[in-house]
Amino acid sequence: MDNNRGSLKNLKVTVIGLGLIGGSLVKALYERVGIRDIIAVNRSQSSIDQALKDGFVSHGFTDLNEYIFDSDIIFICTPVKPSLNFISELSGKIKPGCIVTDVCSTKTEIINYVNKMVSPPLFIGGHPMAGTEKAGYKEGFSHLFENAYYILSKSSTTTDDSLETMISLLKEIGAIPVILNADEHDKITAAISHTPHIIAASLVNLVHDQDPTGNIMQTLAAGGFKDITRIASSSPEIWENITLSNKTQIVEAISKYIKLLEKFTSYIENNDSENILKFFDSARVYRNSFSQSAKGLISPSCDLIVDVMDKPGIIGEMATLLGKNGINIKNINVSNSREFEQGVLKVTLADFESVRTAFDLLSDKGYKVYMNA
Repeated sequence: MDNNRGSLKNLKVTVIGLGLIGGSLVKALYERVGIRDIIAVNRSQSSIDQALKDGFVSHGFTDLNEYIFDSDIIFICTPVKPSLNFISELSGKIKPGCIVTDVCSTKTEIINYVNKMVSPPLFIGGHPMAGTEKAGYKEGFSHLFENAYYILSKSSTTTDDSLETMISLLKEIGAIPVILNADEHDKITAAISHTPHIIAASLVNLVHDQDPTGNIMQTLAAGGFKDITRIASSSPEIWENITLSNKTQIVEAISKYIKLLEKFTSYIENNDSENILKFFDSARVYRNSFSQSAKGLISPSCDLIVDVMDKPGIIGEMATLLGKNGINIKNINVSNSREFEQGVLKVTLADFESVRTAFDLLSDKGYKVYMNA
């Protein structure tokens, strides 16, 4: 395929699964690339009907068929197990040169499956490192992939031309393509995504188990606790699938994490002030080196923390100032539990550009403002 912008617009693309990722993908392909022949495949007819009504897809089906088999690219946007089934169903039926790709958070199982097939399709493993804790087509948006790393993993059938086509397409939707082999990908995501999800869920369950009556811990569990456990609100079905698909790497990461906790526990028991200090300091230094603009598997909150006095009209003043400058406020929360936090109001905005603009506007007006990095 020719990889210029004009040829990309003429691609016939099928998206299987209209969840958050699939829904965002059809919107991005339509709005950012200009593709008009986009086919949706989804179990739920209601999501297909909505996508057709929105104009983002040209055709919608609940099952695979001949029209789909004539696609240039097929994105499988389902969990690992159904993805394997779809790959098998597509094998031998799609036209020569059709690229089949997935968006699953694990890669080794899928790549190994394709490599062992008798007649495998032209396959490239994919993983957009972007998302939210929300789910469903209606939660998707065309800029979900903007400035987000999008991992590509080659299979035995991947060609140079097909890889170039995928890279070009991903750049058009705003993503940053990164090529990793499947094993390397799964080791990395086990540490930076899969295990943190398990830890977040464990922290929530810890509080739940220690708060059997009165819900006092639930009431006070605000601020930092809610921030670090936000990802525990993600789909349990998806994370059950991910955990079992990447179990070897996750078990290894959890084992290392447990050893780290045990070592820190010994510091506490032995009143080892020096190593306790080193533990927190090394984490602080490394954490502060992270990019504040790069997207991860769960999109970071675009928040500002504002330190204001409780007086009539203060929220209205802020909202008016931001509104006059074209900044949309998604949410405002009063923080009642502010231990280790710097302000009273948490203002959630649409994107990082709005955060930076709002920070300057509010600071210039004398407000004490902090970025929630």
